[in-house]
Amino acid sequence: MDKRRLLIRFLPVGIALLVVAFQYFSSEKLTNEAGRTARHALTPQQEEALGLQSYQQVLGESELVKSGDDYDLVLRVAQRLAAATGPAATKFQWHVSLVRSPQVNAFCLPGGKIVVYTGILPIAKTEAGLATVMGHEMAHATLRHGSERLLQEKATQTLLTGVQTSVGDMSYEQQRAIMGAIGAGARYGVLLPFSRDHESEADKIGLLYMARAGYDPAESVAFWQRMSAATGDGKPPEFMSTHPADSTRIAQLKALLPQAQAEYQRAHPQP
Repeated sequence: MDKRRLLIRFLPVGIALLVVAFQYFSSEKLTNEAGRTARHALTPQQEEALGLQSYQQVLGESELVKSGDDYDLVLRVAQRLAAATGPAATKFQWHVSLVRSPQVNAFCLPGGKIVVYTGILPIAKTEAGLATVMGHEMAHATLRHGSERLLQEKATQTLLTGVQTSVGDMSYEQQRAIMGAIGAGARYGVLLPFSRDHESEADKIGLLYMARAGYDPAESVAFWQRMSAATGDGKPPEFMSTHPADSTRIAQLKALLPQAQAEYQRAHPQP
């Protein structure tokens, strides 16, 4: 292939790289509560608006629990954890809802909109166990992980579009092979590890939240041991997952316990 054809071949990729560079350098840059520098696709105001919209949609499609012991428990944990969050959550308007559902799940949307499913309560088992789950989910919101992932996904899609354009004159089989290999590389080499890093980061900050709120951070290990036992062996290998393996997560939490216990003692010194 001569130089001119080679240039034409890779021109779309070069343009895509320029677009990605513009997206990256024009995005908001900040150092998050975990001490890591991050860039974001959305402003806090945009995140909050999207979070509120999604929250209202979930509530409109769900059966809500609005009273009773479980509701009081969820509300109490949310209030204690919200008071323990850092400066990133100063402008959050915290709301929490309990949804009657067998789903073993909870999440926190940007801006502080929390949803807890009743299906996770038996595994949470204790108030501190529930604080482990909710602290982790609230940390995703305060760390603005969703906006950060959106920026990376936009960059990845831009690059893939550039590559697809550059191989547009090849046969269908060649295009499929090249795009499949690059897509798999992006997924397993970039997107999934990025997601797992976010999960570990949310574990760390959520652990500090629960410690500051007066919940023994050692209970986080017990919770994840129960979660591992409940979900069984049906999970994909760690490199194929958006989340760390339970064993990895438990080991990381154990390593963080000295720091979290120190935070717990500072916030709630023993008489």
